[in-house]
Amino acid sequence: MSEGAPSRVDCHVKILNEQVIERAKRAGLDAIVYAPHFTRLPDIREQAARYSSEELLVVPGREVFTGPWHDRKHILAIGLTDPVPDFIPLEATIAEFERQAATVLVPHPEFATVGLTEAHLRQYRETIDAVEVFNPKHLPWNNERARTLATELEIPPFTSSYAHLTGTVGICHTRFDTSVDTAADLRDALEDGIPRRIVHETGFEHARTTATELAHLAYENCWKKTDRFFLSGLEPTHPRHIAYDGRFDDVAVY
Repeated sequence: MSEGAPSRVDCHVKILNEQVIERAKRAGLDAIVYAPHFTRLPDIREQAARYSSEELLVVPGREVFTGPWHDRKHILAIGLTDPVPDFIPLEATIAEFERQAATVLVPHPEFATVGLTEAHLRQYRETIDAVEVFNPKHLPWNNERARTLATELEIPPFTSSYAHLTGTVGICHTRFDTSVDTAADLRDALEDGIPRRIVHETGFEHARTTATELAHLAYENCWKKTDRFFLSGLEPTHPRHIAYDGRFDDVAVY
C-alpha cells in the first residue's frame, strides 16, 4: 500500500470516454472503477488502460448479473484474472470470485429486485469486502437501509456514482485515508478495511442526479432492450459463448 495523501475514488462507473475522464478530474477524483454491463473482461481492461493516466487511474471491474433475468442479482469484482459470464447462479459466481481471489463489492443492496438481500450478505459475509451505502439512484430510505446493513453486519462501506450518464460522475466518492496509485492499492484499501469517508452531494444536485439516473434506468430495463441478452447465446457475456470454452455450460441459467 502506497503512503501519502488520501485518495478520492468513484468505485463504479458504467461509461468511459473523454467527457467522463474530464469530469472526474474536475471533481478531484484520483481513481474510478470502470465496470460496464454485458462487456467481457478483456475489453474492459483494454478500455481502462486506454484512459488511465498518472492523473486519473482507471481500474477495470466486472459487475456480474447472476441468476435469471427476472430475478437477477448484481455483484461487482475487481482483480479478476479470468472472465466470468452473466446469468449463472449467485453461488457459482461467488465461487468463481473466491477461486480467483478477487475483491468483492456489493452494489446497491436490496435495491429493487437486483440488489443482494440481507440473507445474501450474511451468507457471503466472509467473501464480501465492502457494501455500497450511497448510490445516486437510491431514494433516501434505500441509502439508509444500505447503511444499516453495512453497520449491523460490520462490512466496510463504499460509494459510487454508478454513472450511466456523464453528468453523474463526481456526484460522490469514497475518500480512503491512503494513496491509491494502482489497482493493487485500491484492492488493498478495500480488503484491508482502510479508514474511509463517504462523500456525496446533497440537495438539488443530488435530487437532479437521482431523477435523471432513475429515468435512464427505466429506459435501460425496458423489455425491448433486455430481451436480447440471453436468447441467442452469442452475446459477449452469455455463459454459453464460445469465449468461455464450455466452462460454465453446466451452471448456465439460459
